[in-house]
Amino acid sequence: MPEPVPVTMSPTLAADEALERRRRAGEQVLSLASGEIGLPVLPALRDRLAAAAGRNAYGPVAGSAELRAAAAGYWGRRGHPADPDLVVCGPGSKPLLFALMLAVGGDVVVPVPSWVSYAAQARLAGARPVEVPTLPGEGGVPDPAALRAAVTAARAAGADPRCVVVTLPDNPTGTIATARTLRRLAEAARDLDLVIVSDEIYCDLVFEGGEPAPSPAVFAPERTVVTTGLTKNLALGGWRTGVALLPAGPLGRRLRQRLTAVASQIWSTAPAPVQEAAAYAFEEPPEVVGYVAAALRLHETVVRAAAGSFAAIGAELTPVRATCYLYPDFEPLREQLLRAHGVADAVGLATLLAERYGVGVLPGTAFGEAGGTLRIRAATSRLYGATEAEQNAALTKSDPLRLPWIKASLDRLAAVLDDLSRSAADRDATPARV
Repeated sequence: MPEPVPVTMSPTLAADEALERRRRAGEQVLSLASGEIGLPVLPALRDRLAAAAGRNAYGPVAGSAELRAAAAGYWGRRGHPADPDLVVCGPGSKPLLFALMLAVGGDVVVPVPSWVSYAAQARLAGARPVEVPTLPGEGGVPDPAALRAAVTAARAAGADPRCVVVTLPDNPTGTIATARTLRRLAEAARDLDLVIVSDEIYCDLVFEGGEPAPSPAVFAPERTVVTTGLTKNLALGGWRTGVALLPAGPLGRRLRQRLTAVASQIWSTAPAPVQEAAAYAFEEPPEVVGYVAAALRLHETVVRAAAGSFAAIGAELTPVRATCYLYPDFEPLREQLLRAHGVADAVGLATLLAERYGVGVLPGTAFGEAGGTLRIRAATSRLYGATEAEQNAALTKSDPLRLPWIKASLDRLAAVLDDLSRSAADRDATPARV
């Protein structure tokens, strides 16, 4: 009998569970590991979910006609003409991405760094991840020139890469690849006959004044699958709903047949009550648009404040343009970290932050980075409050940084980073109070 594919817990979820154990033990913790959006459910969506609670039939595998039409309209308003018949929904964009890998088949090109589950899902699907670095400041999309070389080399070695996964905007870096890079990606994908799977779950979280994130579907519509969900823009992670838009033409029709076959064997159909509420959300009535706009302002305000604390100690940080993620590089502090703390890599840095200070972050290795780097990811989306009342106040206040609970979290982060950055000569025998 063949050995099972090695699989480990998602680093994000594992870090969350570890922090929760410390919290229950009475320790003070600061959760920057998870990208879960700590905001309440919009009341209009809550009402629709409750009203649909009696819908207990399976329904179509691809999703209800109402949800598919609403999702098609959502994409159409973003410049992606969409046929509802080419929309497939599932219980979260995460299982949709995995099912797409199974539907496309072959090995999977993933950017480095990239979200923690792409490479893991490829391995679970029996594929090999082909890792390709991103360009500086353009996270989420493999360098197109390096992509060509990597795919050519992989095929010469007997591998079979058939798709490339990209993220726009990017997790973990909070950056956005340029239209020029996506045009070059589209050209490379055509030349190499690759399907592009574009994870655009953060597309509504581009900061005010910024251009919308470009999509490879604009440059290679005939071979691009776009996925999204309501986890990030509407803070509905626990509702587990996602949608995929397949390309028009023969490829899209083949993929739809394969994807729905995979879905029928794994999840049958997405939860019917959630589909009802999701259809309303994707129609984007004024209250949904207003909620997303308020959440986006909050994300930008808090993540930029946190970025200032990392920059103040000398960590290198590409300006974040979207999302609630920071990806600081502590390379300028390497000697200080080694002398003062014995830290030589990102795993050691994340461990130190968790065990000494109770601050949860993820090391760059969780995103495919090499072992010796000093990059970590910090997410600020859990700093908005511990109760629904606090979270609603964070959404509505013109200056959320003045709210006591947000200020306390950001002050603690600044104090921890300041203590972390002090050289061995400046340190006392015991850690500073943080």
